[in-house]
Amino acid sequence: MGTQNNITWHKTTVAKKDRHHLNGHKSCVLWFTGLSGSGKSTLANAVDHELFSQGYHSYVLDGDNIRHGLNRDLSFGKADRKENIRRIGEVAKLFVDSGIIVSSAFISPFREDRELVRKMFAADEFIEIYLNCPIQICEYRDPKGLYKKARQGKIEDFTGISSPYEIPDSPEIIIETNNMTIEHSVKQILSYLKGKKIL
Repeated sequence: MGTQNNITWHKTTVAKKDRHHLNGHKSCVLWFTGLSGSGKSTLANAVDHELFSQGYHSYVLDGDNIRHGLNRDLSFGKADRKENIRRIGEVAKLFVDSGIIVSSAFISPFREDRELVRKMFAADEFIEIYLNCPIQICEYRDPKGLYKKARQGKIEDFTGISSPYEIPDSPEIIIETNNMTIEHSVKQILSYLKGKKIL
């Protein structure tokens, strides 16, 4: 008999709507997806900084940081990448339940995995932000030297080189990071949140 048969979801006394009322804004996950070097972490942190400066409750879940702790037991093979995204989805869901606007910065290359995470959330709580940047630009930037290692065969299953990246079919927001400034990108995202009455 599996563990799932012996556990029951315990309802909390304080509801998500109560936390929204206290915070003065709704909660959601901003799911930044795109190639390595497209600017996910940079933009997620810029958005977080602006939200914080305006008095909103927010937090960033960054791919590399999570792999230092929670997901340090996972490789970069397809099965472990799938599990990586599932775990992050569950953590992001907890943040959203707590009333926080959480920015998740992960390559998350496969549509199926992103859609599974989307299904964890209520309508309008999952906001997919596709950072559209040509691979040539990402590889030129190569902030962590990963493309160079991938080209040398030192990294297997590297997205965009030896493993595919599946472009989102209908993301809520598209940011062309090779053509837009950080400031303009942040304004576009906050404008979307205000339009959806999250802020």
